[in-house]
Amino acid sequence: MKTALIILTLAVCSATVGAQEITVAAASDLQFVMTELAGRFQKETGKTVKLTFGSSGNFFQQIQNGAPFDVFFSANLDYAKKLESAGLAEPGTLYEYATGKIVIWVPKDSKLDISAGLAGLASPAVKKIAIANPQHAPYGEAAVAALKKEGVYDKVADRFVLGENISQTASFVVSGAADVGIVALSLALSPTMKDKGRYVEIPATDYPAIEQACVVIKASKEKETAKAFVNYVKTPAAAELLRTYGFATP
Repeated sequence: MKTALIILTLAVCSATVGAQEITVAAASDLQFVMTELAGRFQKETGKTVKLTFGSSGNFFQQIQNGAPFDVFFSANLDYAKKLESAGLAEPGTLYEYATGKIVIWVPKDSKLDISAGLAGLASPAVKKIAIANPQHAPYGEAAVAALKKEGVYDKVADRFVLGENISQTASFVVSGAADVGIVALSLALSPTMKDKGRYVEIPATDYPAIEQACVVIKASKEKETAKAFVNYVKTPAAAELLRTYGFATP
């Protein structure tokens, strides 16, 4: 009986050890590609990846305040670097995994001509423009920079509908709460948007590169699994998947 109890206890402990789960804070532009990557990783390793999507700036603040994330995939390289400098990231884990792009997106039935690019947003026909909040969303910062570069920011700033993150921004245009949106190319190419609208890319020279990076959080209790997931994102197969969603990869 005692032997059976010991075997049972060892079996339970073994199962617990083998069932690691990591919690990943990921920028909203990664919603679809990261869900696919996490699914592949889980299938290949048996390790669970719990995903939470939001704005990079908000996650940065939360991690500084001790939020229990294991890995942070930021849409802004600076946030990852600041965590590293502050000693909140596991040394040697910072990895620049992709560069994002922004596009002008309208629903399929929109009569707006977006072929003129950002200059066309100054048209009186455009009443509401969805962008991510530039205070904490890197894609919002990029949108503002591009509008200023094209000399139309002052003409359209009073028409902004601000999304908490780039995913919410995209939903505003899809739902009709805004006429047009400046969104991540990765979302324009996503299963939920690619057949619902049309887009034009904003020239990369119009805004600072949206360099994206990840780090393993130093306080993580599942560092090995967290590092394994970051290493998985470095594989050619992961890079190929990122490119299918419009990201440039290292």
